[in-house]
Amino acid sequence: MAELPDVNLARQITRESHVDATRPDTKKTYSGYSDEKAGHIDDEKGGVTHTHETDHEEELQHYTAGNPFPVDPNAPEEEHQLTIRALVVGCALGAIVGASNIYLGLKTGFTFGPQLFGAIFGFAIIKPLSQFFTNNTVLPHWLWGGEFGPKENVCVQTAATSAGGLGILFVSGIPAIYRLGLLSFNPADDIGKLFALTTAVSYFGVAFVIPLRKYFIIHQKLVFPTPTATAFTIRSLHSGKTGAIAARKKSLCLLVTLLAALAYKVATGYAPGVLFDWHIGWTLYRLGWTSIIALENYGWWIEFTPAFFGAGMLSGLNASWSYLGGTVLAWGIIAPSLIATGKAVAIDTSDEFPLKSIMGMKFKTFDDYVYAPSPRYWLLWPGVLIMLVFSFVELGMSSGSLIRAAGGLKASIHNRVERFRNRNDPNFVYVDAGDNDPCPPEDRVPNYAWIGALALSLLLSITLISTQFKMNVGEVILANILGFLFSFIGVQSAGDTDINPISTVAKASQLVFGGIAKGQGLAQADGMRLNLIGGVVAGGAAAQSTDMTGDLKTGHLIGAKPKVQFVAQLVGSTVASFLTVGLFVLFTKASPCILYPPEDGQCAYGAPSVSAWAAVATAVTAPKLPIPPSSGYTAIGLSILAAICVVVKHLWIPRKYWHW
Repeated sequence: MAELPDVNLARQITRESHVDATRPDTKKTYSGYSDEKAGHIDDEKGGVTHTHETDHEEELQHYTAGNPFPVDPNAPEEEHQLTIRALVVGCALGAIVGASNIYLGLKTGFTFGPQLFGAIFGFAIIKPLSQFFTNNTVLPHWLWGGEFGPKENVCVQTAATSAGGLGILFVSGIPAIYRLGLLSFNPADDIGKLFALTTAVSYFGVAFVIPLRKYFIIHQKLVFPTPTATAFTIRSLHSGKTGAIAARKKSLCLLVTLLAALAYKVATGYAPGVLFDWHIGWTLYRLGWTSIIALENYGWWIEFTPAFFGAGMLSGLNASWSYLGGTVLAWGIIAPSLIATGKAVAIDTSDEFPLKSIMGMKFKTFDDYVYAPSPRYWLLWPGVLIMLVFSFVELGMSSGSLIRAAGGLKASIHNRVERFRNRNDPNFVYVDAGDNDPCPPEDRVPNYAWIGALALSLLLSITLISTQFKMNVGEVILANILGFLFSFIGVQSAGDTDINPISTVAKASQLVFGGIAKGQGLAQADGMRLNLIGGVVAGGAAAQSTDMTGDLKTGHLIGAKPKVQFVAQLVGSTVASFLTVGLFVLFTKASPCILYPPEDGQCAYGAPSVSAWAAVATAVTAPKLPIPPSSGYTAIGLSILAAICVVVKHLWIPRKYWHW
């Protein structure tokens, strides 16, 4: 699904304004940005040329990066930003994205946020209905909402993001638990445990978002490219008649793309060799070029998957080039070299043709893991170590921002404690020099609300995890603390680069719980269960809080009430807790190889993140490391190269080139 021209323009603006956005006293103007300019860009790319009826674009030209957008004087007053219709539509849209994310995550390891999808389709669904029902209904406005405006649109988008979240858990840690045989064979038999796990993760992740908002959005003014682009999109959608025209075109574009992809997917079931899979190596082999069968054996065939086209459009050049380079290095150079030198082995899959499998992940003996692995298993360890080293070196190079973040949060907590301690002292005068939040106090989330939610969610997490998965109270608290710490890394990275590294960084929790398991002398199965459940709790809470902070950035720019978004996040998280479990059960019932890959490793879902989580859990709890020596040495060498790349980027590459 291609991004829209004005969204790309908004992201370019946010990239150019990054440095100024992090300085509260620096003014940055968006020279030349207006809906008129965006209209001409649309015209060049096949859209419509339009000029705006209001003059708020002139105000945007003098807009200060990081602050809320100027108030549109012609915009109607939104009496009710939180409505039942916004929550229902937002959660429904989040459910659609949640399903697609589980599919895409199991295929590639990537997931994408539903911010833009929720914003555009939410407008397309509610706007025409609101115009009709506002004049033809006796329903109260708190239920129906009256005229649909940009702030209620933020509520829709927020509900969509939270309802479509948690998918990252079901494409990484949770399937790894089943792959290692640590729960029931059938996930449907563990439905209660899975509900408990997602519930424990979702609410705690939402609860500590509010203090993160104050520092990262208000004080540090991080850019958050996608949430900022979403805010620009919402504002343009509600820009009078021209906004409605643009919204109809964008919604129609999304709908046509969705239907075309659906029709194509159905058609591929009837002619897969023509429309879907092009096995060039196999075709040339049957024509007489026998040695070309190696293309088939190493997986070099073409698969026309609409989901991958959309993922490439959303990922950007940096990630796309990196993914392509890693593919060529792994499966075009290293894997054939391993087979040629005997460092890895392939399994024959046909008695008639020279077809082999190099994707096996399960072997009969420990020696087979070390001395006779498949190329896929051999490549697993360099991939995992590169991701870990890259993430932690990136964290180290960005530690200045994180230290400032921790210091700012500490000062904020100290101020709140002082105010509470002296609340009854008439002589105590509190002056918050750092309170530059443009949101009125009555529209913010009260301290008692988020602190109470934090305490209740922590108590809920302790109760559910300790009873369902036999972790002690201290281990559950540690997992939640790690989730809180990881959220700093996730929010800082997402705010700076639009990349959420939580899935990789959360593997650090596996190292922590691996050490705890070894210290307690747990059996390997119990140690792996502790390792993975602790990692899921920490990583899931951090991922949820990172996504929710991005939503608060969108609301901050539009001027929506944080307390409304907080409610929408809680409602959406409730939906996600049950929705994602149901989707996971559905996917694994349709494709059991997700959890239990066959000996040859052939499965429609590669599930790379699942393999990585299972590998780390096995490595840190096994009596001996099941790592081939040559794989370990290669992993060390490539991870050192990855660390050097990060250092060079931070010290000698200008930030404006980082997105390349």
